[in-house]
Amino acid sequence: MLQITYFYDAVAIDVDNIIKPIQDAIIGLAYIDDDQVTDVLVRKRNLSGNFKIENMTSTLAEGFSRGNEFLYIVVTGAPEQEVLI
Repeated sequence: MLQITYFYDAVAIDVDNIIKPIQDAIIGLAYIDDDQVTDVLVRKRNLSGNFKIENMTSTLAEGFSRGNEFLYIVVTGAPEQEVLI
């Protein structure tokens, strides 16, 4: 499963344009082939927006400290395949 959050500061790109380049870029790093990805969660959030971060990682904190737009990508095991909702 890929969890991608795009933190932007001005003009945001569409979330559907974010997924494929990232999937292709991490072939060989996170998985052998992107056909192994069964679930994708993509979000975009304005850096000036009002949101809450729980369990902030050091990598995410570093992204915020730079003050520029950034992507936060997490590769995890997918939820149980038999459960759809």
